[in-house]
Amino acid sequence: MSQTSVETQGGAPANPAARSASAGAADFSLEAAPRFGYRWTICALLFFATTINYIDRQVIGILGPTLRLELGWSTQQFGDVVSWFQFAYGIGFLGVGRLLDRIGVKKGFALAIATWSLAAMSHALATTAVGFSLARAALGLGESANFPASIKAVAEWFPKKERAFATGIFNAGSNVGAIVAPIVVPIITLTLGWRYAFLFTGLLVVIWLIAWWRIYYEPERHPRITPAELAYIRSDRDADSDAEDAKAMVPWYRLLAHRQAWGFIIAKSMTDPVWWFYLFWLPTFLDARYGIKLSHLAAPLVVCYVTADVGSIFGGWLSGAIIKRGHTVNYGRKAAMIVAALAIVPTMLAPRSGTMWGAVAIVSVALAAHQWWSANVFTCASDMFPRRTVASIVSIGGFGGAMAGMAFQRIVGRQLQASGNNYTPIFLYCGLAYVSAWLILQALAPRLEAVKLD
Repeated sequence: MSQTSVETQGGAPANPAARSASAGAADFSLEAAPRFGYRWTICALLFFATTINYIDRQVIGILGPTLRLELGWSTQQFGDVVSWFQFAYGIGFLGVGRLLDRIGVKKGFALAIATWSLAAMSHALATTAVGFSLARAALGLGESANFPASIKAVAEWFPKKERAFATGIFNAGSNVGAIVAPIVVPIITLTLGWRYAFLFTGLLVVIWLIAWWRIYYEPERHPRITPAELAYIRSDRDADSDAEDAKAMVPWYRLLAHRQAWGFIIAKSMTDPVWWFYLFWLPTFLDARYGIKLSHLAAPLVVCYVTADVGSIFGGWLSGAIIKRGHTVNYGRKAAMIVAALAIVPTMLAPRSGTMWGAVAIVSVALAAHQWWSANVFTCASDMFPRRTVASIVSIGGFGGAMAGMAFQRIVGRQLQASGNNYTPIFLYCGLAYVSAWLILQALAPRLEAVKLD
């Protein structure tokens, strides 16, 4: 790498560490890695992005019963409105991965963040189901960049042994967002009205965007990184990874020609709809089954998502810990994922719980296990595919999950409308989806083999 490219690309200041990293990479072992390097600052930035992301998307779920009452929506109409978020989210996934791989994480994520900030605030102007559907679609389009950009940033800033843990940490932001939202949104709504809840959450994105633009650069070009940390980040890359990254972008059909891609896509498509169901329908379930209204939603939702946070971080740490004990990446990821899948099976009993807190306990374990699962299934993409294709493969998988989620939300709305709020078949699917997805992933990618793109 030339000195000129280090100092000028992306407008980053000169970085002496990058000029010496290639020659000195072999001098630093994994054990000698700096524990609290700058890579964790990047991870924290991704964590806060995911937190705000989930505050924005959680608002409509919390306000669901309120909006249905004030705007006269049926259960089916509410399901259709929230499904438009996932439709646009999935469409956005198809394009955002290519955008990120082409122009880089910094510029691509900044563009997406600006889009979702405006979309979040536009909900305050909506008065009809159609208006809300358009606002949800715009929000989904902007927010579709969050996970492809974050996974790509983790692949750039972390070696393989730390990626699941780093993913678990930033992914925990989804639960923090889901914790903050039920505390803040009812206060704003009951004090100022529901429109201000959308305005406040949209403004949070602007603050993060300023920090992102000032802080983020690729590690080879970052002025704050040390030679030791840069060498550690690059330590377990393939010898020719830089040459691979310089090649032309890989067409989708070449990615989809590999069974590993389909294992990831199907796993996402089967399990993502479950998370969306909890995100959008859990307040409605608690209201319909136990009479929990807006002013009392905070406690049960905070318990659910605090538990989910623990699952996200622990699940990401667990697979890394297994790998560091000498097991293969395949064994570490799959072992962590099957434990999570089995822990979710009792979810099917939630509608039968005689008490609200009994149902909350069951759902809390399921949410924790989902995040445990999610931290590892995301990392499987960077385990199996070269860095230059990670955002693309995550985007394709996200598209599958979003489209399946859109269909699932519409099915849920129609099922509840027709059955008088019978949640049993919905929770039955939620309980069995993960074990089924694990078996399919194991069949299609039995060893998580690295894809070779010649």
